[in-house]
Amino acid sequence: MTAGSDGALPPGWGIAGGPSEPQLVWRAKRPVPMGDARVEFRAGGRLLGVPQPGQDGRSFRLPLDRQRAEKLRGLQVWSGGRRLDRQEAAAAVSAVQPPAPLPANGVDPGKPGSYRTRTGEYDLEPVRLPGFAAPVEMRAVVVAPTGARGPRPLALFLHGRHYTCHKGHESRGDWPCPAGTEPVPSHRGYLRDQKLLASQGYVTVSISANGINGQDGDVQDGGAQARSSLVRLHLARWAGWAAHPRTAPAVVRDAPRADLSRVLLVGHSRGGEGVNRAAMDSLYPPPAAQDGYHGPVRWTIRGLVMIGPTVFGQNPVPDVPSTTILPGCDGDVSDLQGELYVDGTRAVGRGTALHSAVYVIGANHNFFNSEWTPGQAAAPAEDDFGDDPQHPDPVCGKRSATRLTADQQHRAGSTYIAAAARLFLAGDDKVRPLLDGSGRRAPSADPARVLTHAVGGRRDAGFLPDGGVSVTGGGKLCAAVDPSPARACLGQGAGGSSPHFASWETDRETGRGAVALHWTRAGVPARVGVQDPVSLAGDKALALRLFVPPNSRGTRLDVSVTDASGRKAVLGGVRADGLPGSGVTASYWAREIRVPLTAATRAGIDLRKVKSLELTPRSGSGRAWLMDAWGWRPGLPAVRAAGLPRVDVGRTTVNEGDSGVRTYRVPVRVSGHGSGQVRVYVLDPTTGRAGDRLVTVRPGGHDIDVPIEVKGNTRYGNDVSYDILVKAVRSAVVGSYRGGITVHDDDPAPKVTVTPVADKVAEGQPLKWRVSLSEAVDLDISTTFVAVAPGGPELSTKDVSARWLRDTTGTSPDPERPLSKVRGGLYLSVDIPAGGTSADVTVPTVKDRVAESAESVRFRQIDDQSGEPKPGGLELNGTVLDAS
Repeated sequence: MTAGSDGALPPGWGIAGGPSEPQLVWRAKRPVPMGDARVEFRAGGRLLGVPQPGQDGRSFRLPLDRQRAEKLRGLQVWSGGRRLDRQEAAAAVSAVQPPAPLPANGVDPGKPGSYRTRTGEYDLEPVRLPGFAAPVEMRAVVVAPTGARGPRPLALFLHGRHYTCHKGHESRGDWPCPAGTEPVPSHRGYLRDQKLLASQGYVTVSISANGINGQDGDVQDGGAQARSSLVRLHLARWAGWAAHPRTAPAVVRDAPRADLSRVLLVGHSRGGEGVNRAAMDSLYPPPAAQDGYHGPVRWTIRGLVMIGPTVFGQNPVPDVPSTTILPGCDGDVSDLQGELYVDGTRAVGRGTALHSAVYVIGANHNFFNSEWTPGQAAAPAEDDFGDDPQHPDPVCGKRSATRLTADQQHRAGSTYIAAAARLFLAGDDKVRPLLDGSGRRAPSADPARVLTHAVGGRRDAGFLPDGGVSVTGGGKLCAAVDPSPARACLGQGAGGSSPHFASWETDRETGRGAVALHWTRAGVPARVGVQDPVSLAGDKALALRLFVPPNSRGTRLDVSVTDASGRKAVLGGVRADGLPGSGVTASYWAREIRVPLTAATRAGIDLRKVKSLELTPRSGSGRAWLMDAWGWRPGLPAVRAAGLPRVDVGRTTVNEGDSGVRTYRVPVRVSGHGSGQVRVYVLDPTTGRAGDRLVTVRPGGHDIDVPIEVKGNTRYGNDVSYDILVKAVRSAVVGSYRGGITVHDDDPAPKVTVTPVADKVAEGQPLKWRVSLSEAVDLDISTTFVAVAPGGPELSTKDVSARWLRDTTGTSPDPERPLSKVRGGLYLSVDIPAGGTSADVTVPTVKDRVAESAESVRFRQIDDQSGEPKPGGLELNGTVLDAS
């Protein structure tokens, strides 16, 4: 097993599992809290896989196949865009101040309404979901208005991935909860949000998902499909109760009847991905075998709110309006990948649904849920940002001017959830400026500084850097074609990262780009041209989503457009300021800037045929990135979902066989209506690199054809996965985005034996044993032994090489102690490379001048699951005789 130039794995890494189940293991210095972002192992910039956490919260294990096990160079552990196996050096950033408050909006949705509220809970029979061994609870808390007449819109909340059970000061993540522990009541963490909405006339329900959180580590999509099933199972119950009120639980009978034609789904973290999938599954049914709900769709989802969400599949549903809240100090989903719920909808559906991003400066991940907030939660809770008190972050440190308290953060969240409800369910256009980049604030969210931008709505045509534009002059196209998209578009040394370029599961991507401007003197324009003219006729302004480096101020640019006849008009000058940011924040985020089109009209520009956009710097030097530019007008169009094809990738497991070559095809299901385009990434199992192609898909077709050749043999190896990824590009949606062919190695594991080579030696001579395999195999075989008391006089730390002891254990021979008492344990690992049949393991002893009796050493084989000596396992026994 190679990892570096010397063949050694980095500190904290190891190979475990023995010949039958080799695993790559990383052990953290301190427990890694259970959260929503996935822990990922990467090597050389490519994704190796998602490891399973151990019960101790510190160890993570990833089963290895032969291809992945051949070279493990540049090992890293990532989670939510942040390295876990290394403390990143903090960039030198002085204290920062929050931006000035925006003008107040005319309507403030954060103010309580006129209704009093009533709270209660229901607990129904648990349900079984595909891929989950234990049933999942059907538990929820309901908050509803009292005295409201007629059917009322329904808002359903789904919490994210958090600890499932607790007792005293301890929390754990298994399911069902062991005896003596209680479920963590994460579903009660949105009561303040629910009470605000209920006071305004909405019926609200927040559902529990501990049963999914405790089991989603074993499913490929992180539990997105299961969460969708759970949401729709609850909605089906509500639809039934609306039709037959007498069958409803008391808390539902006492509430106004829910109007299932007006539903808002609110999801936090993995709950955000879950409600996005629930909206997709409600419009485009998933494969029955993957779904836990098989009834009719008797509801209409009018809008989504995702709070600090994951988006593992990068597959947002395009034709359901959405608001995505991005916490600027998120310490869990740190890369703010939820931005893809905005960016990823462009040109995919009809484009009439508004998709807004709400960036909350100084907010962390957990405090939107009071049950994840210290001092408010029933179970242990923490600040997920995890600031270092010795080196506090200038933006997110607890004492920084930009950091919000828990109550300030939750109040801001409540306000913007209510804004989305009022816009998407009630159709009140007066709250739209709070969500669509118009630069207005809701005073109820003060002192939080909240910024927004959006796509869709009445943005009918635009300039999309990832949609086929050309760039000349003082700019260039940058694209996410690097294992680090931030490095590809932001350049080396960028302090922080960009949510627009959160990395995916490929070594590179096609189709995510920006126009990057870098200038050293004013006046050099960057021209963005399109092949087919863009129509801005009838629009009020040109809306640009543009960002500049964090903490920068006063970047000035002139904005011009040119029509097909060559006539040019300067629309006006704009000023761009950076967000507060540090080296660990995702602060390269586009702010929306609008330039009126009145100058173009006066200049006689044919706004029906605009061929290019120019950005001319007026500052002496600087950098800027243009995500896109759109023709904008106020108001929202009616939203109607298009009939689109849906793609779901499956997985087939086949036996390798003993001989011959067989060809298998990755199972892909295309359902729905019409035709669309998706991009298919085929991952090389040896290198991890991806090749991609654009494919047109039609329901029932076999347009995605990925053949896999499997060559049989009789040598023991490991299972090998040949995977593909699929992402929607135009007029399509993707449910299960990852799948492939898993080739099961059906050959028996070799027998491992130990033979003494020199197990009785004079002091100064090395003890040596040979670990052998009964036959050569196609992968590296490793096993580990630990020193235990031999039952008689034992070798001490003074009897072995001091250098060897330091290299093996990191400890000194002083004070002298038996080898079985070395702090942290004395472990010996032996590696037999693929194709080999044996390897030796030695213990170098030293000669001393002390007359003493014979001393022994004993090593027992480790059980890799428990970390304890394996009952009936192999042993290394040796004796050292006095040489005097």
